[in-house]
Amino acid sequence: MSRHPTALIADDEPLLREALASQLAVAWPELDVVAQARNGREAVEKFDALEPDVCFLDVHMPGMSGVEAARHIGSRAHLVFVTAYDHYAVQAFAEGVLDYLVKPVEAARLTATVARLQERMRLAQPALDTQALLHKLAMQLQQGGSTTPSLRWIRAQVGQTLRLIAVDEIDYLRSDSRYTRVAWQGDASKAGEALVRTALKDLVAQLDPQQFVQVHRSVVVNLRAVSHVTRGDNETASVHLKQRSEVLPVSRQYLHLFRQM
Repeated sequence: MSRHPTALIADDEPLLREALASQLAVAWPELDVVAQARNGREAVEKFDALEPDVCFLDVHMPGMSGVEAARHIGSRAHLVFVTAYDHYAVQAFAEGVLDYLVKPVEAARLTATVARLQERMRLAQPALDTQALLHKLAMQLQQGGSTTPSLRWIRAQVGQTLRLIAVDEIDYLRSDSRYTRVAWQGDASKAGEALVRTALKDLVAQLDPQQFVQVHRSVVVNLRAVSHVTRGDNETASVHLKQRSEVLPVSRQYLHLFRQM
């Protein structure tokens, strides 16, 4: 009787690790997830100890990235990268060598990935030697901001629920002590607000500057959500939103954005 295939999942977000494990339990019931890791270094340690057949590695993790961990693992396991950014899939993974999943992981995409892995294992094909491509991808990641794409969605934990908020649905973001308050629209039943632990300045750096503008030291607004702007005096203005009653302040520093009024 052949043993069940085994896997390791590495992601710095525990709820996302658990979510992928649950999805794999449906898409690949025979797969045993023998380890979960919080970062690349932990992934390497657990891989060396357990030698799983498949590794699902988040690209961006604190410290050692998923790509660096993959370079250590090499061809000793089948590798699947998990990324929040289509950008990386287009630039590196879509070359047809590396398997990848884009967050939030869609069932259909996961099913297709599992089918490819199962076929390779059924045919006893060795894991691919991807060192050259991994080196190229690692170099891209080390270049930092020049290759960092705009954020596509924001993770917000509400109690035990992880909510994935599409960036396009966000009306505005507002600094709230050490947190950021995210107000989104979606449809009427899903409109709401949530606090995220990322500071506003760190989120702003990842948002598309053509769509999101800072109007106050503590407020960033989605231009698509703006109904109109009213001038108070020569020093201030107020932003009115299409589907919200809140009125957001525009400070003197950012008033030039609305000079054309």
